[in-house]
Amino acid sequence: MNKAIGILGGMGPQATIDAMNKIIKNTPAHCDQEHIPVVTVSIPDIPDRTQSIINHDDKPLEKMAEYLKILEAAQVGCIIIPCNTAHFWFNQLQKRTQTKMISIIESAVHFIQDSQIDEVCILATSATINTELYQSQFIENSIGFSTPSAEMQNKVMQSIYQYKAGNIQQSKEMMKEVINFYTKKKNIKFLLACTEIPLILEESIKAYPELFIDTTDVLIKNAIAWYQNAPIAKVA
Repeated sequence: MNKAIGILGGMGPQATIDAMNKIIKNTPAHCDQEHIPVVTVSIPDIPDRTQSIINHDDKPLEKMAEYLKILEAAQVGCIIIPCNTAHFWFNQLQKRTQTKMISIIESAVHFIQDSQIDEVCILATSATINTELYQSQFIENSIGFSTPSAEMQNKVMQSIYQYKAGNIQQSKEMMKEVINFYTKKKNIKFLLACTEIPLILEESIKAYPELFIDTTDVLIKNAIAWYQNAPIAKVA
């Protein structure tokens, strides 16, 4: 058996569970023993990533680095973070561990290129948008993109926070306003660049899968590909 996939989660807890479910759903297993081993750290006291970026502090980095050590102690073979905004600190985290980390942003870029998609509309937290985590990579790789207007971005952000607060229906209604606003204007493909958004838009994704790119799903498929192609761990 290969070394386990490590999940540095808790940002938020539902997004972490979604990532775990997607590992199970995308694994061609016929019995328990054929599933991929996963070690998950979901400790949700990591400070709000968006607020820390706004405040120019690294509080989430220190907490994530602390919990990274739990995954290292478990001797996982690779680590994924099912939170787009947390990737603001991805390179710094990678420098703190010798364990391979798979980037959700890099995974999305490769997927868009391989799928020959010309342009996407980025739906993400305001911190992910403002720090240009995706835009910088899209420019470098000649991928077209757009971002919501200030008014629509505020609705996206409020929808995410409402979901985290447990106000699910209100969250869904706000996000659907954004989707409806842009789908009326032109043929568009949405990049769901916050791991809560696929949960908020679950019904819409099932009804119109061609409209959406789920970055959690793309990350998970990359992690599964890593596991399937990783060298078999030797038994001491």
